Amino acid sequence: MVGIISYGGYIPLWRLSRSAIAAGLKGEKAIAGFDEDSITMAVAAAAECLKGVDRNDIDALILCSTTLPYVEKQSAAILARALDLRKDILTTDITGCLRGGTIGLRIALDMVKSGSAKNVLIAAADCRLGVPESGVERESGDGAAAFLIGETEKPVATVKGQYSVSSELMDVWRSNGETFINTEEDRFIEDEGYLKIVGQAVKGLFSSQGLSAKDFAKAAFYAPSPRCYQALPGTTGLKLDQIQDPLFGKVGNTGTAHALMLLAAALEGAKIGDRLLVASYGDGSDALMLEVNGPNNNGQRTFASYMDNKKIVEDYRRYLKWRGILPLDKSRATVIPKVSMKALMRRQEELLSMNGVKCRACGTVQYPPQRVCTKCRTKDEFDKVRLSDKKGVVYSWSADFGAGGMELPIPTMTDVEGGGRVFCILCDASQEEAKVGMPVEFTLRRGYSQAPPDYIWKAKPAITAE
Repeated sequence: MVGIISYGGYIPLWRLSRSAIAAGLKGEKAIAGFDEDSITMAVAAAAECLKGVDRNDIDALILCSTTLPYVEKQSAAILARALDLRKDILTTDITGCLRGGTIGLRIALDMVKSGSAKNVLIAAADCRLGVPESGVERESGDGAAAFLIGETEKPVATVKGQYSVSSELMDVWRSNGETFINTEEDRFIEDEGYLKIVGQAVKGLFSSQGLSAKDFAKAAFYAPSPRCYQALPGTTGLKLDQIQDPLFGKVGNTGTAHALMLLAAALEGAKIGDRLLVASYGDGSDALMLEVNGPNNNGQRTFASYMDNKKIVEDYRRYLKWRGILPLDKSRATVIPKVSMKALMRRQEELLSMNGVKCRACGTVQYPPQRVCTKCRTKDEFDKVRLSDKKGVVYSWSADFGAGGMELPIPTMTDVEGGGRVFCILCDASQEEAKVGMPVEFTLRRGYSQAPPDYIWKAKPAITAE
């Protein structure tokens, strides 16, 4: 059967208190760290999705986002290299549309059903910016989700029906070169846009499948605001307890990733035989019906563990500096030369894929890769070994007070499980939290270059899958 083989999600560690945006607001929203963006979050979600999966089996990769760092350059190619996928695969970006995640899901299903690919990975991530103190900023959040579509005897879930509506409506947009999202008046967005169009897609799906709202255990809806979420029962006929929590006040509207993140959360709580509904929105709507066949049981991290693992940012100015909205004092910052494109190309295996080498003679693991084994001196007798999906323990650390920048850099030497020692920066942790023996895992983050952005692997405190 063709269906969902695996899925994974990612919610950043950091949460911005909504009261920091405007006094009196309750709750929080998930925000990407200063060194995170849509690509790094997509890598994190995809790495969870690929646990227990042979990465050489992936034939295509689709990356969906409205906030990719490049206007002209394929970001999916960066994602594929960071995940250490084969080079003879199809990669593509789906950009500029908030329902890009479900569009990617439909394309992946069609590719597998047609036989043009056996396994297709879809990743959706967004890090959208609203004007400071605006409603969009209050309700938006950052996050990612990934799904692996393929043919297997018992997929996690199968898509039994789908229905799409296309609509040209200027309700939410961002023109080329603009930083912030533009929106029309709220009532127009809700009544003429979201509720009407999503309602058409859902009712079209019900009609095409001969089903009604009562036939579904759970429904995962993209929703631009809590008010739209509360109005969904009147539009779709579903009861509010049938609709997956949209995570407003906890994570926020994660844009392209929102519908897929909620679908993943619904799958985590579903039982075999349950019917699920997922519906997206953006220049139309896609509604899909799924039937649950089994659990996602390869040790993927649950959304509950992400929700519980968090740090609150109370300083609104700190957040604005992370997003580049407020200028950063660079008087003490170390001048870092422009990154060399040629060096990046030569060192892709090391920098983007985090591949080391293992000596065939004595088994010593080295990173970065070397031609001569440091232990037995054997030359050019190595096998490639991927370190990015392994755990580690901090062997030593220091703090670089002379570097300047947004946050204090904490360089570490980290011992990797299975052998090897790597030099990398510790992120998502303060100087007070850093310690020798700290369990860590590796995460792709932005490096020091802003134009163009470069990506490096860092260490972050490990959290267990629950």
